[in-house]
Amino acid sequence: MRPRIRDYGVRVGVMTPGRRNSIADVKGVTVGHCTVDDPRGVHTGVTVVVPAGGSLFREKLTAAVGVFNGFGKSAGLIQIEEKGTLETAVVLTGVSSVGVLYDALFRREMERDAEICRTEGSVNPVVCECNDSFLNDARASKLTRDHLDMAFSSASSDFEEGSVGAGRGMSCFQLKGGIGSASRVIDSRAIDSKAAGPSAGGNYTLGVLVLANFGELSSLTIAGRHVGPRVEALLTEPSEKAAERGSIIVVTATDAPLDARQLKRLAKRSFLGVGRTGSFAGDGSGDVALAFSTAWRIPHTSPENGCIVRQTLHEDRIDPFFKGTAEAVEEAILNALVAAGPMKGRDGNERRSLNEFLPTLLENGTPFCSTVVIQ
Repeated sequence: MRPRIRDYGVRVGVMTPGRRNSIADVKGVTVGHCTVDDPRGVHTGVTVVVPAGGSLFREKLTAAVGVFNGFGKSAGLIQIEEKGTLETAVVLTGVSSVGVLYDALFRREMERDAEICRTEGSVNPVVCECNDSFLNDARASKLTRDHLDMAFSSASSDFEEGSVGAGRGMSCFQLKGGIGSASRVIDSRAIDSKAAGPSAGGNYTLGVLVLANFGELSSLTIAGRHVGPRVEALLTEPSEKAAERGSIIVVTATDAPLDARQLKRLAKRSFLGVGRTGSFAGDGSGDVALAFSTAWRIPHTSPENGCIVRQTLHEDRIDPFFKGTAEAVEEAILNALVAAGPMKGRDGNERRSLNEFLPTLLENGTPFCSTVVIQ
């Protein structure tokens, strides 16, 4: 496992992470990768976020989408927006592979359920992308169903971050980017100081996974400290002057009983965390967030009385989830930057790794902290 931002003593926010400090701290969520490297310049891959076990088509999850800047080619989002449900895993990939993976996921789901496109209508595959063509020869990329299946077969609660799977060809702040994850525990006392706990005496968990492929180096901010210009000064070769034309996909999971409207509010808060790292969501940046809850399973077919009864969190108790989302997204992006090693890609294009520069940035001994805590 590659280093993460906390390995350098950098603290992001004030809330407590889960045990793994990843999206897999939400029970049932797993992540898998398939990474493709070809000496002819193809450096890409597939990452799958599996929200729960069993058939998501038959027992869906509540979900929502938040789009901050819609410069992107993702598939399956409009049905989530309309219906408020998620019925497949979330697939992440490079810009030129959305179509082939949409087809692959559609056919995979049909093989798992013989009634899809027969008696039960169609399934809604969700595939999200970022433009990896600086390091990856997107014109030559030819991902297949086999790559998707390999990503699913590797899905686990313990997964790699950085330059793996869909993150293989990604850049972030003109450094190497990719996959990052983080989580926050929502303390029951933050929701109701008089209650033993919000859910059978326990706490809720919120986790995020990002596909980070955005940002200008000059804007990079780590835990409240603007370090981009200093990193630029440490580069032996100056970074190219390019417009902000990257993207970020944020996937947020929680076990809290939030409905689709509340999850949409949560998804929108993702971009506060993105902004904390220095993004200004440039014209060519596709900034998309998807959030889902594992608290309930929604049956594909109507119950006999036609009604579904569910409890949802009261709006007065939602602020800790907003705060946790912003903190976890910020940390997940930094984890992606630290975990991704340096890479040479298509046509000799190169990206350095943030972890090459962190020791120098930290040499004065002053700890990073995005929030000042007064004891």
